[in-house]
Amino acid sequence: MRDIKKITLEIEDNDEGKRLDSFLAHQKVVPSRSFAQRLISEGFVKIDGKPTTKNHRLKKDETVFIEIPPPKPSLVIPENIPLNIIYEDEDLIVLSKPVGLVVHPSYGHVNGTLVNALLAHTKDLSGVGGVIRPGIVHRLDKNTSGLMIVAKNDRAHHILSRALKDRKIKRSYLALVHGVMEVEAGIIDAPIGRNPKTRKTMAVTERGSKRAVTTFKVKERFRNYTLLQLKLETGRTHQIRVHMRYVNHPVVGDPEYGYKKIEKNLGLARQFLHSYRLEFTHPRTGEELSFEDELPDELTEVLIRLRACQI
Repeated sequence: MRDIKKITLEIEDNDEGKRLDSFLAHQKVVPSRSFAQRLISEGFVKIDGKPTTKNHRLKKDETVFIEIPPPKPSLVIPENIPLNIIYEDEDLIVLSKPVGLVVHPSYGHVNGTLVNALLAHTKDLSGVGGVIRPGIVHRLDKNTSGLMIVAKNDRAHHILSRALKDRKIKRSYLALVHGVMEVEAGIIDAPIGRNPKTRKTMAVTERGSKRAVTTFKVKERFRNYTLLQLKLETGRTHQIRVHMRYVNHPVVGDPEYGYKKIEKNLGLARQFLHSYRLEFTHPRTGEELSFEDELPDELTEVLIRLRACQI
């Protein structure tokens, strides 16, 4: 089956005795317990290579094989969702994704995504990503705002994807983090993989990980916070958020990797992470392109408040 996702999980001491459906529901790729039960009943989950039942009790050293089929193409329909397009030509689109918008359909988000909006905007999107991710060269988290590139044909998509892999697309972010960074700039070079304790999140780990490199530079310091400019040298899931947590300066407002204390005095209802600059070579003309996207109003207001009150 095309675009099927395959996952292998080893059962460890802390998972022994758990029901299979409950265990699966805590994996990042499984949105709910009911979805886990459907995967099991349809034969997409096996224990040591054999079909099983939802109430199977896990044993240490068992291996769980999961196959997750893609959403049905019929679910991806054009929707009239406003887009903030910064630049567009026959090959690509550069747009500013608002916070709260999921990039492409998945289980749990079958509509109301950026892809649904793109399908309503244009019929010209590359097919490299399949019917679920047409045109999507790279992604931003749901709760991260800012600049993204969309490819309108396969040639542009292949060239841009190669440039991304070769680190020739420069992506810069602004993030407000907890604490005061003592150094002016630095490099975080720490491998990222699935969190072995809570597999719906990522972590710096040596197990099943890939190299991840983030550079940072201090833009402004406050009494209890620091505004950083960050650049991605690699593109791991949640990379900036994981790396900032790793160095004990988590992104403010981050619901997964931040502090559980709610920063009510900042008036912030989202994580302070914004993709504000993109630099790359046009896939057809060879022209060097650079785009910047100002901070959304709600993030600008936080900085104004910090400068005035020094919270």
